[in-house]
Amino acid sequence: MPYSIMLDAGHGGRDPGAVYNGRQEKDDTLALVLAVGEILQNRGLDVLYTRTTDEYESPYQKAMEANEAGVDFFISLHRNSSPEANTYSGVESLVYNKSGLKLQMAENINEQLETVGFANLGVKERPGLVVLRRTRMPAVLVEVGFINSDADNQIFDDNFDDIALAIAEGILDTLQMNGLIENGTGQENNTGNSPEHSEGIPQYTVQAGAFRNGAYADRLQKELLQQDFPAVTSQGGGLYRVTVGTFPTLDEAAAMERRLKRAGYQTVIVSA
Repeated sequence: MPYSIMLDAGHGGRDPGAVYNGRQEKDDTLALVLAVGEILQNRGLDVLYTRTTDEYESPYQKAMEANEAGVDFFISLHRNSSPEANTYSGVESLVYNKSGLKLQMAENINEQLETVGFANLGVKERPGLVVLRRTRMPAVLVEVGFINSDADNQIFDDNFDDIALAIAEGILDTLQMNGLIENGTGQENNTGNSPEHSEGIPQYTVQAGAFRNGAYADRLQKELLQQDFPAVTSQGGGLYRVTVGTFPTLDEAAAMERRLKRAGYQTVIVSA
């Protein structure tokens, strides 16, 4: 099942965030969030965004969006700022408290960004930040360098693709190390054993999505049905699973999986 994450581009719309020499934090964060999201989606994660355009939502609205979507993790990207330009530089991550998966992910993201050229300023507790306090899932806010540091801006501009990859790798490494996704993919590990094949009895199905929010499952099912895929939705274990077909052999299930992947869907074959 795809592991889900919501990416938040800090600020937006009427709130530019920090500004330096005409450069606005909201523009840097949006560009970076979209680049990170593309990498994570290509690795199989289910990625949602608080915004994909220049629009404003309050931190509370963003936290509620994540809660309503039922995502597994929340990452908010920002640029830091200091009272005087070119006084500080480096990357730091903020968490509600220094415990659990969120701390490990924050540390891994910082370490990855350090390899790009940023100074690593560590992880700090910020229990008062709304997007860290009101979200119901592990959440990290990453300050990707100081926007009023010429040195950090040069790193940001010259190494943009590497920075996006570093953040994505920090996220993926954490999930993989904790056994939450398989190596190289965003699919959750499935350690169950498939039953032995019995002639004539359907044994396999192709899962196209699994969500904590039933609305997302309904939307995916309708989309698949419109393309003549025999999709159904089932509920169990707190999840809504969208599957396509039932097949007596693994080869037949694999054929359907290939069709779905050619249509652009992330899939996994599971025991029916």
